[in-house]
Amino acid sequence: MDILPLADVFSSNLQRAECKGTYAFISLGCPKNLVDSERMLGLLQLDGYQLVSEADGADFAIVNTCGFIESAREESFGAIEEILKLKQAGRIRGLIVSGCLAEREKEALRKSQPEIDHIVGVFARDEVTQLADRLIGTLKEQQSIFHPAPARPLSDMGRLRITPSHLAYLKISEGCDRLCTFCTIPKMRGKHASKPIEEVVREAEALVADGVRELNLVAQDTTYYGQDLYGESRLTELLEQLDKIDNLQWIRLLYLYPMYFDNSLIDVIASSDRIVPYLDIPLQHINDTVLKRMQRRVNRSDTEALLGKIRERIDNVVIRTTFITGFPGETDEQFMELVDFVSEQRFERLGVFTYSHEEETPAARLDGCVPEDIKEARRSRLMECQQAIAFQYNAAQVGKQLDVLIDRPHPKEPGVWLGRTYADAPDIDGLVFVTAEDLSPGEFVACEIVTAQGYDLIAVPGEPALTQKR
Repeated sequence: MDILPLADVFSSNLQRAECKGTYAFISLGCPKNLVDSERMLGLLQLDGYQLVSEADGADFAIVNTCGFIESAREESFGAIEEILKLKQAGRIRGLIVSGCLAEREKEALRKSQPEIDHIVGVFARDEVTQLADRLIGTLKEQQSIFHPAPARPLSDMGRLRITPSHLAYLKISEGCDRLCTFCTIPKMRGKHASKPIEEVVREAEALVADGVRELNLVAQDTTYYGQDLYGESRLTELLEQLDKIDNLQWIRLLYLYPMYFDNSLIDVIASSDRIVPYLDIPLQHINDTVLKRMQRRVNRSDTEALLGKIRERIDNVVIRTTFITGFPGETDEQFMELVDFVSEQRFERLGVFTYSHEEETPAARLDGCVPEDIKEARRSRLMECQQAIAFQYNAAQVGKQLDVLIDRPHPKEPGVWLGRTYADAPDIDGLVFVTAEDLSPGEFVACEIVTAQGYDLIAVPGEPALTQKR
């Protein structure tokens, strides 16, 4: 269980009120959930609550949960149970549970875990201070707060960021209108709702003024941005506005659904000085029959055409994707088609998940259940195929001059720093180990890649990089 350490919390724009109590915070799940955590942390700090690095001895703890798939729910329940053990031992006063598991389970969570003091849904996160006040004051009325998904996303201004000070996640929309048969996100996060362009730009400018040099754009469906507000996708226009912000060096695009990925979007990525050529495009499968059963509304032919166009028109592009093995009805032949596709496309970055049976989804009613051991064997086979591709890609970087963004010093090796190239999203991809003195987190260093080590690279400071944008 990882409790947010004080040393990792950064925000120069929030002032602390007189201390009302202490709390520990556990943030689980995706970067979108992390933004919600940062918003709650900011509200609690402004209201006078002090974040501490140990739950043992704190007044209360908050677990911001993930409820997406079974493994994520197990992790969330594990964190809840650890805090409840402290409560039973009298070492902490209470527990607040928030996030996607809270939204998904609602009152069923209270019935299964009656010792939870308060439960706050995804869209009631801004009322977390009210629940903290009730807990500190031992008031027990209204132990749960849930709100329906709002027509417009909640504001994420006033966050207490828990990422390194030089990078941040920028949530541009909430919810999802996709009806993928395996996915529970619309049930937990509601329908797609975009933030207005001017609001996103204001938040980005505030983050940059607070020291951010890398913005990672996140949403459930990034390419769908603007459809609900403007009647058409406006991601291209948003990127053009963000590209004008001074002192911002990297803009990274995550969660790009392959639909609505048009020529104008490719052009703005290709021509931008700040949008790094790293595209996270979750594909999930490539066989047309499986894609239809997933209700992805894309097919192999269109996907291959899009990938070809991207590689042709965006220099030095790195594509990350994810796939699911063992979806109901997936045959050996359909899986091997996926393996062959990965071998042909040679994605620089790739993740694989086994299908998770979720009772509330249409996929749960499909026939052709794949046994768990076959799901896992297929995942291992696909990752084995990808490992060779990833290692070859890293080997090809040796001798190149690349800009590296320094994230932090190595925790055990003096004079070694951990950083990333444009090809590495934070907490997802590999690292670059840079041997040098007197570097600083948030510093861009022109480096020579001297060797590859599995998924990571080893580098030393060198001449200015010429092979990429920043």
